[in-house]
Amino acid sequence: MKVKLLWLLAISFSLSAFGQQAKHTFKLGEKDFLLDGKPFQIISGELHYPRVPKEAWRARMKMAKAMGLNTIGTYVFWNLHEPQKGKFDFSGNNNIAEFVKIAQQEGLWVILRPSPYVCAEWEFGGYPYWLQNEKGLVVRSTEQHYLEEYKKYIIEVGKQLAPLQINHGGNIIMVQVENEYGSYAADKNYLDINRKMFIEAGFDGLLYTCDPAADVKDGHLEGLLPALNGIDNPAKIRALVNENHKGKGPYFIAEWYPAWFDWWGTAHHTVPAEEYTNRLDSVLAAGISINMYMFHGGTTRVFMNGANYKDISPYEPQTSSYDYDAPLNEAGNVTEKFRAFRSVIEKHLPAGQSLPPIPAAKPSMAIAPFKLSSKLPLFSVLPKAVKSTGPLTFEALSQDYGYVLYRTTIKGGKKGELQIKQLRDYALVFVNQKRVGILDRRLNQNTLSLNLPAGDVQLDIFVENMGRINFGKYLLENRKGITEQVIFEGTEVKNWSMYSFPFSNINGYNAKLASPKNAGNGPTLQKGTFYISTVADTYLDMSDWGKGVVWVNGHNLGKYWAIGPQQTLYIPQEWLKKGKNDIAVLELIKPDQTTLKAIEQPILNTLKKINVD
Repeated sequence: MKVKLLWLLAISFSLSAFGQQAKHTFKLGEKDFLLDGKPFQIISGELHYPRVPKEAWRARMKMAKAMGLNTIGTYVFWNLHEPQKGKFDFSGNNNIAEFVKIAQQEGLWVILRPSPYVCAEWEFGGYPYWLQNEKGLVVRSTEQHYLEEYKKYIIEVGKQLAPLQINHGGNIIMVQVENEYGSYAADKNYLDINRKMFIEAGFDGLLYTCDPAADVKDGHLEGLLPALNGIDNPAKIRALVNENHKGKGPYFIAEWYPAWFDWWGTAHHTVPAEEYTNRLDSVLAAGISINMYMFHGGTTRVFMNGANYKDISPYEPQTSSYDYDAPLNEAGNVTEKFRAFRSVIEKHLPAGQSLPPIPAAKPSMAIAPFKLSSKLPLFSVLPKAVKSTGPLTFEALSQDYGYVLYRTTIKGGKKGELQIKQLRDYALVFVNQKRVGILDRRLNQNTLSLNLPAGDVQLDIFVENMGRINFGKYLLENRKGITEQVIFEGTEVKNWSMYSFPFSNINGYNAKLASPKNAGNGPTLQKGTFYISTVADTYLDMSDWGKGVVWVNGHNLGKYWAIGPQQTLYIPQEWLKKGKNDIAVLELIKPDQTTLKAIEQPILNTLKKINVD
């Protein structure tokens, strides 16, 4: 009887709590957001669920509360949730509904950004690679096939997240339609189709758009709140919103940038906190709502880094570290920027409110040097070949990310220039399995002088997808691999065999010791173990290595590249275990390297020139 009574009381409490949640309302006032009819200032920070281990979501949210945030913002990433057409995944680190629920448990509201396009320094701007295989499909357009696939996706997202909106008892207070669309185009019909799809998917609460100040007229849809990015002058914000919203507010900075991201070969970006504290103070004093991009960047793993490309600049693939010089660093610890922003926010707290104490910093540790015990030359374990007269793209091979080996035989005994037309993005070139050169799209390289030995020559071109472009018109030109022809001495090279190495996991590769005669200087997969007596965050120091990817206990940590600025790979304590830990390294250009170590602090600001010959 006692157990039954406790059960009834628990059910009653649960229903009561749900009823209290359901009473919340969130609406637009003339000048303010209205939470339960009272003015509410959003103080939000961007935090992306796939860039943080699921086991650490709650800890990051506690840090958000400690800095004074009352809300967090996140994109939803289509290519994570539908990696292959019709196959949806909302499990594990993709469980965004769980992410939102944890935020509610921690007393945080959520701003949701589920548009298919996210930008976010993310592979293909969030679009799944397979869209490029759909005949005639054009992303970010009213092309019918695109809209059909988009609708299937947003309906699935709605099943996960629409019930978590504030008007249904949850904590999602606003949902963003598209993303900086005014920087791309100005089709109001397309925007309205987006809005209608969101509503059909169950997003029936408060919808808004966001755009840079210069593009708000093109990106705003009448009837929705126009939020602004990259601006923090209160007078200009009010003027722009009033101009596009019938003379009314509220006023919301959807993306406020206290720092910036990094790309390979360029110095680490940092911005002193003091350059932004007064700006934050003036925005909050003016009653304007704000979302910091980023509050916490984390790490872009599993081949999900994007790239930029403009007519006036080279291809710029982004680093795995998404530290962003944010208030909370890559590992989730506070920075001086965090403390400075917390002090500003504290000044503007409602009467009677105070901030929770800052959680203690997590410990970090070093790991003494250890050798990897086995090595597997990739060219010795080729998968089944796909044959074609001309080279095929990754997409034509139904391959999303990773690497493809292109192999053919040509007549030797001559010198000439090898040209790879529209290489995307990085190629190691081998003659009879000896590396003879490297071509790098970042440097606009696509030709190589060859001196071929006599007889039939095996030509291998090992190509890496370094990240599809995530911003601008080049979204529509995002195929990977050898996307056109290979020319030698003015003649097209034909009859290719292609071997896929997507490296979605490493379970199928059992590394074995390689003898000097078959190791060569091609890419290798090395494996080993290390032992630890305690568990803490740590950073693999890859400074002595060349270029590749690391897995620890099956978790992809991201890419490394000795050119920098990132020289370390962050290993979260949540992915380590006491005792034995497994590690695997895919090394592209320095196969003789075998020793690893880890250090206590990251190296994110060191550029190097490396000799790979």
